[in-house]
Amino acid sequence: MPHPYSINYDRRAILRASGALVLGAALWPGRAGAQTSGAKLPIGVIGAGHIGGTIGGLWVKDGHKVMFSSRHPEELKDQVTELGELAQAGTVEQAIAFGDVVFIAVPYKALPQIGQDYGAALKGKIVLDACNSTAGRDGADLTEEVQKNGIGVTSLKYLPGTRLVRAFNSMSYTNFAREANRPDPKMAIPIAGDDPKAVQVAAGLVRDAGFDPVVVGKLADASRFQMGAPGYNQQVTAAELRQKLSLAQ
Repeated sequence: MPHPYSINYDRRAILRASGALVLGAALWPGRAGAQTSGAKLPIGVIGAGHIGGTIGGLWVKDGHKVMFSSRHPEELKDQVTELGELAQAGTVEQAIAFGDVVFIAVPYKALPQIGQDYGAALKGKIVLDACNSTAGRDGADLTEEVQKNGIGVTSLKYLPGTRLVRAFNSMSYTNFAREANRPDPKMAIPIAGDDPKAVQVAAGLVRDAGFDPVVVGKLADASRFQMGAPGYNQQVTAAELRQKLSLAQ
C-alpha cells in the first residue's frame, strides 16, 4: 500500500493527505461515530439464514456493503446475486475481516465454537448478536446458563473482547420482512450493550434496516427481551415498548 505522502513533501500533497486522513477517520466506525453521520458501513454477516439473510438484505437495500458468510459460501451465490452488487458471499473468516460491524445470527449452540475459532479476529469489533437459545435445539445446559445469567452476559462470555450489542433477536424474521420501512411510527427493535459507541452504531443500523431502536440498557438488561421475557415478540412502536418495559420516554 503506498505511503499517504509522496516522496516530494510539497505543501499541496501534505494538505491533500491530511484531508484524506480526516475524512477516513470520520467514516470509520467506533473511532468517530460514523454511523450517526449517515456513513454506510461494510458489514459481515455470520449466518445467512432467515434472520441474517433478511436483516442483511435490508442493509444492502439501504446502501451498505454486506458480505454474507457460511461454511459453504458457494451456496449463497443466488442470494447475493439477487441482492445486487453491494452483496457478496465469503467464508466466516472473510466476513469478519470485511466488516467494520459483524452481525451474528446462528443457532445459539454455535456461538461458543465461533468464539473459539474466530475470537482473535472478532476482538475489538462491534458485534450485533441476534442469537436465541432453545433447549430442544441448543441443549439443556446452554439454555439453563442463558436463563440463569441472562443471554447478553452469556453471549459476551463466549465472544470475549467484542463490543457486543444484542439486537434483532426479539421476533421472527417474517415480522422483520413484513414490517421493515413501514410508515411512521416504525416498529421498535430493543437493543442492549455495554459499549456506548457500539450501541450508537447498532441503533443507526436498526434505523437503516427500517425500524426504530429502543435502548433497553446494558448487556445484563438484554434478558428483558430474550425469549420468554416481557420485551420478546413485541410488535409495537418505540413509545409502546418503552411503556411495556417501564423505560424513560
